[in-house]
Amino acid sequence: SCTLIGRIPPKRLELLEDAFDSSYKEKEGPKPPRIIVWRNVFLMLLLHIGAAYGIFLIPTASPLTLLWSLFCFVLSALGITAGAHRLWSHRSYKASLPLRIFLCIANSMAFQNDIFEWARDHRVHHKYSETDADPHNAVRGFFFAHIGWLLVRKHPDVITKGRKLELKDLMADKVVMFQRKYYKLSVLLMCFFIPMSVPWYLWGESLWVGYFIPAVLRYTLVLNATWLVNSAAHMWGNRPYDKNISPRENRFVTFSAIGEGFHNYHHTFPYDYATSEFGCKLNLTTAFIDFMCFLGLAKDCKRVSREQVLARKQRTGDGSHRSG
Repeated sequence: SCTLIGRIPPKRLELLEDAFDSSYKEKEGPKPPRIIVWRNVFLMLLLHIGAAYGIFLIPTASPLTLLWSLFCFVLSALGITAGAHRLWSHRSYKASLPLRIFLCIANSMAFQNDIFEWARDHRVHHKYSETDADPHNAVRGFFFAHIGWLLVRKHPDVITKGRKLELKDLMADKVVMFQRKYYKLSVLLMCFFIPMSVPWYLWGESLWVGYFIPAVLRYTLVLNATWLVNSAAHMWGNRPYDKNISPRENRFVTFSAIGEGFHNYHHTFPYDYATSEFGCKLNLTTAFIDFMCFLGLAKDCKRVSREQVLARKQRTGDGSHRSG
């Protein structure tokens, strides 16, 4: 089932935690000092070296291992896109308990902080986009928006605004809180042990190759695909829905992040479950949610009316006619 957002009163939409807050003003004067977290720098450097080595090992891997790696990529990506993002951050559709458990497991395979923390930071990102309170503020440059924000201490405003958000929906979700309680264990199991062990156990792949390709390389690729939404999709592309905001429609990001690159649309209508006016086109995540609806595992998908999209294009768009 689909709920047309155009029928929801505007005042109700303004109350959503992911709605942009134009009343926020950055503090005047010098910015707080940038404090590098050297532990994170070392771990990210080590991870990308391991991923580069994984690329070197690809010719030695069996075709089944490569297919398994692709499967793990899509599964873990869905844990972010359909799970932490569209379900838990934006509440753009409702998921049954089995689907929430599945997405929680997939999210642990993605290893990008637990669902509670991911959704909290993402709501702050939308509410204070491109300001000091935005965790990965793209105004600070491509590197910061992509990975740099994870290598330094958060701006104080990010922490302050995050604490003020209403997060009772996340706290009331037993799946979210269970994952938060056992997050480290779930990551060791889902992000590393299972991707590494399945090829070894089922078709005799070496644990060495199993660790560096389906685990380390796959994990690194999913990380960077997600980060590109924060960096590239805030810098390059067209803005057919709102030329006054930074997020863009970026076809490459749409492909790499399985449907998350329609970013100008998404920041204009963050509550739309499809994150695009084009439905399933180049949008594997939307196709997955639609399939879950078909199976009866998801429902109440929020959708912006066609009339509202056209009106917004005419009012604030940059004049380009097609997204991507």
